[in-house]
Order: sequence, then C-alpha cells, then structure tokens
Amino acid sequence: MKPKGVLLVLSGPSGAGKGTICHKLREKRNDLSYSVSATTRSPRKGEVDGKDYFFITIDRFKEMIANDEMLEYAEIYGNYYGTPKPYVMNILDQGKDVVLEIDPQGALQIKKHFPDAIFVFIVPPSLDELTKRIYNRGTDSEEVIKRRLSAATSELEYASKYDYIIVNDEVEKATNKVSNIIDAERNRAVRTFFIVNEICQNGTCEE
Repeated sequence: MKPKGVLLVLSGPSGAGKGTICHKLREKRNDLSYSVSATTRSPRKGEVDGKDYFFITIDRFKEMIANDEMLEYAEIYGNYYGTPKPYVMNILDQGKDVVLEIDPQGALQIKKHFPDAIFVFIVPPSLDELTKRIYNRGTDSEEVIKRRLSAATSELEYASKYDYIIVNDEVEKATNKVSNIIDAERNRAVRTFFIVNEICQNGTCEE
C-alpha cells in the first residue's frame, strides 16, 4: 500500500525568507500541496483570504481549537495563527506531500503528533541582514519591527530541534536545498519499501 505523503514543516525567524522559499517551491514543483494557515491578524497589502491565509475572528479561532480543528496553533505578537487539521490530513492520506510554513511553537506541537514529519529551519546569513530585510519589507509598524527583531535571537535557538538548517543567503540556492531534502526524504526506505513488496509480488523474493 502506498504510504502517506511527506509532511514538511518549514520555520524560521521573521525576515529569514521562509515565505519566499515556500513561494519558490510552489513555482519549482507541482507535486506539493501548501497548507493555508488561519490567522486572526488583519490582511497585509496584497494578501488574499483563502490563498495567503484564512483571516478569521478570534471567536471563530477559539471555536476551532475547542472542536479539535487545529493541527497546531500559537499566539504571536498578539495574534493567533494555526493550521486547519482536516485539510492537511486529507492530503497526506492521499499519499501527497504537504508543506507547512509555521513558527517554532507550532512546529513543536506538530512534532509531538507527527514525529515522522520533516522539520527544516531557515536562518538568515546574519542578524544585520535580518534587520535589513524586515525594514525593507515595509509592511509592519516600527513597534512591530522592534518586537520581531528582539524575538529573533530566541527564535533561532529553536533551530537545534529541527532536522535540517538552511542558510538563506541566496533564495534560489536555499530553495534548491529544501527541494533536495524533499526528494531525499521521499526515497527513504521506510517510505518506499512498498515498491520492493510490489516487485516481490510479481516475482520470487527470498527473505
């Protein structure tokens, strides 16, 4: 029987470029499903409900938590973020791969329930570069930017809990590294031994 799909969890501090890498992965590969997260924050300029995020109220978010409809969730900078559970489980059960772009708090929740998931942490080449990226983004107030920068060091400490650490010094290079990780994980024996069983069914295999 074909195994479930690979669950790839991608994290990193704000400004590390994990969102850009996810976007590039979707452009590069048509065999990945990208899970849309739910959030209680307001949309940024250009963001589309149901595509970038599901923008919902705090009351609705708490209702989904109570109904066990969240795979993971966390409160960040005063807003809630979470991954709707039914969508992800349905895709994985079909044997398809899913990419989750979530914060370390959410990733650790995922790790408790899905130890076989693949955890990748994206880091900037330096804190100076991280600062530059956040300011150049121009989507947050000065107060929010300061909070993000102050949290960056503590967020980087989570990297040791991940399977892979990718330095995003060049987007294309970092994206290719993540793509290679997906291919390698797909070919692990624990996920592909069904191929050997199928071969044996069509011939004679000795144990």
